[in-house]
Amino acid sequence: MHRLRAHALVSALSTITVAALLATGCSAHSPATTGDAAAPTAEASKPGTDDERLAVVSAPTGGVATPTAVAAANTPDQARARKSALKVASYDKKSGRAVIAARASGSGTAPSATPSTTTPSSPAATGTAQDPGSDGANSKAAVAVGDVIASAPAPGAPDGVLAKVTEIVDTAADGSATVQTEPAKLNSVLGRSKADGAVPVDPSALKVEPLVEGVKVSWAKTGDLTFGPEGAKLPLGSLRIDVGTAVQTAAGAPASAAASLKGFVQLAPEVAFSYDGSRAAASSSPSGAFLGLTGEWTSQWQLKGRAAGTTNGKPIRIPFAELHADPVIQVGPVPIVVNLDLVCYFRVDADGRVTVDAEQHLKGDFRAGGNFTWAKGWRGVSESHMTGEPLKTTVTAVGNVKAAMGAEATVGLYGTVGVTADLAPYLRAESNAAAGGSANGTGSASGSWALYGGVDLSGTLNLQLSIFGTPVFQTRIPLGAVHEEWLLTKGEVRT
Repeated sequence: MHRLRAHALVSALSTITVAALLATGCSAHSPATTGDAAAPTAEASKPGTDDERLAVVSAPTGGVATPTAVAAANTPDQARARKSALKVASYDKKSGRAVIAARASGSGTAPSATPSTTTPSSPAATGTAQDPGSDGANSKAAVAVGDVIASAPAPGAPDGVLAKVTEIVDTAADGSATVQTEPAKLNSVLGRSKADGAVPVDPSALKVEPLVEGVKVSWAKTGDLTFGPEGAKLPLGSLRIDVGTAVQTAAGAPASAAASLKGFVQLAPEVAFSYDGSRAAASSSPSGAFLGLTGEWTSQWQLKGRAAGTTNGKPIRIPFAELHADPVIQVGPVPIVVNLDLVCYFRVDADGRVTVDAEQHLKGDFRAGGNFTWAKGWRGVSESHMTGEPLKTTVTAVGNVKAAMGAEATVGLYGTVGVTADLAPYLRAESNAAAGGSANGTGSASGSWALYGGVDLSGTLNLQLSIFGTPVFQTRIPLGAVHEEWLLTKGEVRT
């Protein structure tokens, strides 16, 4: 009986010991002790492995501060950045000088740009290793030489910060540090992880600057609908721009030949981002990467009158609105600031002889960007799938006209230009008529005309895509042009 009791006691102690060891082992790698407590659930539980995939989502909104990410110095190549309580209190892009401070736990306010000399009242205020949300810096400074910091927009840095600490210039008692930095690469904070996704651009965050009179803007996002003209309800996530403007006519054309363009373009843009560092160390190029713009496109517009659209042999380009946004996407723990610029325009190429009254409805999608692989380097990606239908068609006389309602988009990261894409859906009319006359001065014209819809997509990749940590290419690389055209309708000219 005593032997049985002793055996049971040993067994129980062994069980407790194993459980304690398991608990100790788990806690050593738990998110709470590494600053990943609030990391997206899509992150894998095995940092540094080929299976790790990071979520690509929109950064927090509604007044919630976007966490900073810090990749600590002297860590294995496969390590990546962790969420940190540190904040970029100020930044001078020209000199690279920055103030890095630790925000007190539970504080909702940004740290002061001036390092404090007050003795901290708790470890949480110093950004030291005792703070479970910190990057593990020592008690003397918030950061160390070699740390890489990725931050959302901060004072002095409207495009965010991606920088490596090269020198600790000064340290305050509370752990805040004035540091010298140099630009860093994304692979230094993403390491050997993988990420792939597309994040919608909040249409209400786009700043729109009308360039001609009569521009109207409407948008719709989740929970906040705005209706377009004439009660048109927009799909969620869409931005709509309505415009009407006069177009140049040929010299000597009668007043009745006055030309105009009017209509609307509706966009639902998304920023596409992918990264694959599974086969490379953090200090070398990733295996693959992609940056681009995708989305849904709808437009309906009318060309009317006898347009003349050439200047020195080139089509006339009429910008009617400029749009800008700096959305922050969250790739795992890393905030990545995307810079998006759109210029919406009309483009007219006409001989000033043909008179038209044509309207078309166009819809489809597009994808443009730069794709990197080890085998092929950077390559352009251009895709567009559009369909159109004529809503009104009248063509008289002889001549040709081509008019586009397009958008030129520029996408970059942390204030650098990466991809420029020009999407130009168009309407083209051609008339081939033979004119005749009689002795009494009357005349007639007969022949055929045709109306075509189409889309042109072109653009370039820029040197700044080396921000991914990929080899620098010496020249701009064309995206690869897309040109598609389809017959809308045709008929006979008789006057």
